[in-house]
Amino acid sequence: MSARAGIVVTGTEVLTGRVSDRNGPWVSEQLSGLGIDHTHTILVGDRDEDMLAALEFFRTSGVDLVVTSGGLGPTEDDRTAEVVGRFQGREMVLDEPTEARIWEILQRMRVRWGAALDEDAVRAANRKQAVVPRGAEILAPVGTAPGLVVSPAPDSAGPVVVVLPGPPRELQPMWSDAVASEGFASVLARATTYRQSMLRLFGIPESEIAATLRAARDGGIDIDALEITTCLRRGEIEVVTRWQPPADAAYAALEDFVRARHADTLFSDDGTSVDQQVASLLRSQGLRVATAESCTAGLLAARLTELDGSSAYFPGGVVVYENEAKADLAGVDPAVIASVGAVSREVAEALADGARARLGADIGIGITGIAGPGGGTEEKPVGTVWLSVAGADGTRLTRHVQLPGNRFDVRDRSTTVAMHLLRRVLLGGADGISEAAEG
Repeated sequence: MSARAGIVVTGTEVLTGRVSDRNGPWVSEQLSGLGIDHTHTILVGDRDEDMLAALEFFRTSGVDLVVTSGGLGPTEDDRTAEVVGRFQGREMVLDEPTEARIWEILQRMRVRWGAALDEDAVRAANRKQAVVPRGAEILAPVGTAPGLVVSPAPDSAGPVVVVLPGPPRELQPMWSDAVASEGFASVLARATTYRQSMLRLFGIPESEIAATLRAARDGGIDIDALEITTCLRRGEIEVVTRWQPPADAAYAALEDFVRARHADTLFSDDGTSVDQQVASLLRSQGLRVATAESCTAGLLAARLTELDGSSAYFPGGVVVYENEAKADLAGVDPAVIASVGAVSREVAEALADGARARLGADIGIGITGIAGPGGGTEEKPVGTVWLSVAGADGTRLTRHVQLPGNRFDVRDRSTTVAMHLLRRVLLGGADGISEAAEG
């Protein structure tokens, strides 16, 4: 069995949801890449007894490594170092070289803030962050808080504990130093090798993948040798498989099985997203795309520009909520809106044409719909969305979808449908998306 690890994320602000946990998933990914099996992530508030309970849970679970994030700052509620010292049976001591290093960092702050700075408070904070468990390996601070790698005291047993700061901008640069530490190396010696792959599909429900996995098992594929997770994200199905090298043949057989069974909906077998594929196709073909959005209010434009270098293929977009804006900014004929309504095939196609013409692009995308929670009718309920992609050569793909979920879900999934329509146009206009499946 491979080395096993747990993660403890500290901070009442994270526990209550005021701040989203970005460290747990990031650390989990790093552990997986090192061949360490991640078992649990525990979120706790800034209370000693809760942190100790989390650490004790991992000790009794037999994990080899615990990574904590948060609770290393200068304030009274930053308690992680002291709690870990108590857990590992090590007394807390002042590390003078660390104190000097932190004071050097704080000197720059003192110069910047001048007389407004409370010198006594700064000195106390400096000293607090330099008090560490005796024998701990100290990781150089990225901000002002050093990280720690703390092994159990000689007369104690349990996991090695890596103590990292809460801000991701400090935690992530410190990770390589933590991995290089002696305590971490003792855990890595028991790590194994994992392979991981992701298949992405669009246009089918998650239940179909479940049926496919059952069929693969019935067909003799050793599913039990593979760790398979499926996730519905932004309207797409992600199938992530992790396995050890002896199961290479089992994974190859599974991938071939999925490819044969879902040839029309499998769009990525290497983990690349539709966003990455669209960007690559636009660059390679030297094409530019523009948008005119109503219900998504610029979310598609934002998605098209998330990747670096997007200015090469995205000149701009317009957000047109009011009917007057649709006419003035995207050139939609007011008579068409009056005749068939703003949420219609005709308006979506006019928006696509207007975006392409007004912004000098090769391809235009129009989106109009009812995101809710109000505004729906019996004929056009909440979740009704029309999308159209128009190319300069006359290529056009237009779709009507009925999307589930709340306002966020409808708007977010609309951008996914639009990205897949754009991808199909860029691949030659191939048409195979099922409207029912999209909804």
